[in-house]
Amino acid sequence: MKMQNRTNTLLKAIENRILILDGAMGTMIQRYKLTEEDFRTPELENHPKSLKGNNDLLSLSRPDIIKAIHKEYLEAGADLIETNTFSGTTIAQEDYGLSHFAYAINFESAKIAREIADEFTAKDPSKPRFVAGAMGPTNRTASISPDVNDPGYRAITFDQLAEAYEEQVRGLLDGGSDVLLVETIFDTLNAKAALFAIQEVFEERNIPLDPREGGIPIMISGTITDASGRTLSGQTTEAFLISVSHVPLLSVGLNCALGAKELRPYLKVLAQKAPFYVSAYPNAGLPNEFGAYDQGANEMADQVRDFLKEGMLNILGGCCGTTPDHIRALAKMAAEFQPRKIEDFVEEEGSNA
Repeated sequence: MKMQNRTNTLLKAIENRILILDGAMGTMIQRYKLTEEDFRTPELENHPKSLKGNNDLLSLSRPDIIKAIHKEYLEAGADLIETNTFSGTTIAQEDYGLSHFAYAINFESAKIAREIADEFTAKDPSKPRFVAGAMGPTNRTASISPDVNDPGYRAITFDQLAEAYEEQVRGLLDGGSDVLLVETIFDTLNAKAALFAIQEVFEERNIPLDPREGGIPIMISGTITDASGRTLSGQTTEAFLISVSHVPLLSVGLNCALGAKELRPYLKVLAQKAPFYVSAYPNAGLPNEFGAYDQGANEMADQVRDFLKEGMLNILGGCCGTTPDHIRALAKMAAEFQPRKIEDFVEEEGSNA
């Protein structure tokens, strides 16, 4: 299926039902109990730095594991699978001395996900599967100083972020991503750099920005870090929405940091105000004292049910601690509900104008 046909199919699907995004990649990788050797390709056999924990690199060193995880989520009912590229920028890979591997990581990760998604679509064309190119926030923040003694200092500039994101976008597109997902946003200035990078690459490749005009859909997902209801850089949910609304997004949503129960009031703001589709992929509850997530699949689904009853969502998935069991439970439940309608929002806004 050609790119434009897949985009049209995606736009049609999201109008008619709640789409299911996959769950946590890191949680699944941990189950394999990998060693340092698992992260090394022949080319990196003598690399001086430890590579254990660089999960994105597994797309090159152990693609069999990444393929197996994608398959488990698709078998559980996911419509969209995320590429294994959360830390796939030159900036994030710098810690491992692998900035020069960024393009390859993104290209191969997208290629792997594309292969598995196409395989499942071929098995059941009535349920097409899609690849979301994951673009994480990097390990730097453009809005906040990392030095409490020098509040004006910044560890990264907007231009540096944009340049890194541009390389990631090229790799994700070349590998076959259907969607670009800028996710886990704790600093909206970082997200703006990512959006700028996407626009730059689209312009150089003559790709329209609006998916309804033949463009590649863009999803945005922010992170409310605690009960204050703000991102790490201090924005409320509504302020975050306004800050990214200059781009014709496919969806805007929230993920990570909080469980479904805690996420609900902030998600409601998006559902009431966003002129885009709305997504949510919460953690499996809050972490315990050991940093693990104990919330089971059915408990999580019960909490998410309120979102769906109130017609808040168009895309639903899971973040930290979630597994194929969680996604299976969410997919089964989501099938009982209708998706949020953008038309309702637009009409309501127009009547208030």
